[in-house]
Amino acid sequence: MTKNQLLLLLFLGVASSISAQKAERKHIRAGNKQYKEQKYTDAEIEYRKGLEVNGRSAEGTYNLGNSLYRQNKNKEAISQYESMSAIEKDKSRLAANYHNMGNAYMKEKDLQKGIEAYKQALRMNPNDDSTRYNLALAQKMLSDQQQQQQEQQEEQKQEQKQEQQQQKQDQQKQQQQKQDDQQKQQQQPQPQNMSKQNAEQLLQAIQQDEKNTQQKVKEQQMQMQQRRKTDKDW
Repeated sequence: MTKNQLLLLLFLGVASSISAQKAERKHIRAGNKQYKEQKYTDAEIEYRKGLEVNGRSAEGTYNLGNSLYRQNKNKEAISQYESMSAIEKDKSRLAANYHNMGNAYMKEKDLQKGIEAYKQALRMNPNDDSTRYNLALAQKMLSDQQQQQQEQQEEQKQEQKQEQQQQKQDQQKQQQQKQDDQQKQQQQPQPQNMSKQNAEQLLQAIQQDEKNTQQKVKEQQMQMQQRRKTDKDW
């Protein structure tokens, strides 16, 4: 390759890079304009176009995260903030990035990760009062949440204990009722089983009593008749 060819390739490379930078800046500026006008969806489109030209643009990545956050696409926004933190080297910009990441985590109710993001932001910029306030608020919310969970667990344990005691009492009542029923059954006179021989003897005794009664009745009738015969007529 000749010197002229090498210079030509170098020139073309520089020109291409400059052209890409211009295209990237164009889309970022357009996105910023839409963002200021609160047209966050349109801003998202422009930032994505800029990232298609330069996927490692820290500014484009950060701004895209902000536009997604404004649309309540918090998980997507967090993904962009994480990507930006791996690209950017400037501490002040990283502080802003972690601050917004913390806000996105808070909106997702992930308090622990929100706290970690705020702490990271303060490591980059210890003088950021807004981040410090958000951190204190997130820590308070986490403390209240943990306390509430602990109270709920205690209530559940108490309810379970009461249920177990009630079940025990019910079982004791059932056992006592069963014992009472058994005692009543034992106290009641049990019918005696009569053998066939006993039944026949009883029947014979009844028949004999009946015969004796009839015999006595006949004897009394005969005595009455005899008395009538011996009586004199006046």
